[in-house]
Amino acid sequence: MMRNTIALLLISVVLVGCKSASEETKSLEDFVVVGAMKNVMWKGELGGSLSLDSLSGVKGLYGLGPLSYLQGELLLKDGQVFVSRVTSDSTMTVKMDPQVSAPFFVYGKVQEWKEVSLPSEIKHIEDLEDFIDQQSLDSNRPFAFKLEGKVSSAQIHIQNLPEGTVVSSPAEAHQGQTNYILRDQEVEILGFFSTEHQGIFTHHDSFLHMHLITSDLKQMGHLDHMEIEEMKLFLPN
Repeated sequence: MMRNTIALLLISVVLVGCKSASEETKSLEDFVVVGAMKNVMWKGELGGSLSLDSLSGVKGLYGLGPLSYLQGELLLKDGQVFVSRVTSDSTMTVKMDPQVSAPFFVYGKVQEWKEVSLPSEIKHIEDLEDFIDQQSLDSNRPFAFKLEGKVSSAQIHIQNLPEGTVVSSPAEAHQGQTNYILRDQEVEILGFFSTEHQGIFTHHDSFLHMHLITSDLKQMGHLDHMEIEEMKLFLPN
């Protein structure tokens, strides 16, 4: 009887362990949103809701959001965490550093990308939003996407909120925001598309949230405007 009891206990432990591992894997594959943009902008919730070291090193994992206390921008690219910070009106630093956190963040795992032909008339963010919307009517939403290629021009920004600032409105949250103009650059753009998350991880007037990083990894930030020269679009397969 004692041996049977011990055997049952051991089987239970193994089954519980297997379930936990399965749940952990699933959580990394699902589309995940932590925190909310509106809570940062209107309620001043600037501290870290997610530590990026918990996501670092996971192949196929992509995500984006601002740095805690709105003092930089974050990009999770195939399991690597990139952080950009303002150094002047015209310069920035971009480093790989998983020891950071975000007040809100969206991420998901993409096992395989499929290339979708991007028509030549797609030049700006508004064009891209409409095109992705039409391309994904029968797909699971929300989802990550990426673009690779060359932009004729682009504007990105990095949040740079003065330390100790109290935030209770978008205007206060954007104090210190620094804009950068890029021209004729090879870039990669990571984005997330959703028709259901305005105010959560997209602005109220958009279904997209995108971060751009240059191919030399020297410039990265939230994408505000762009003119596409020649780019490839990739959607989850």
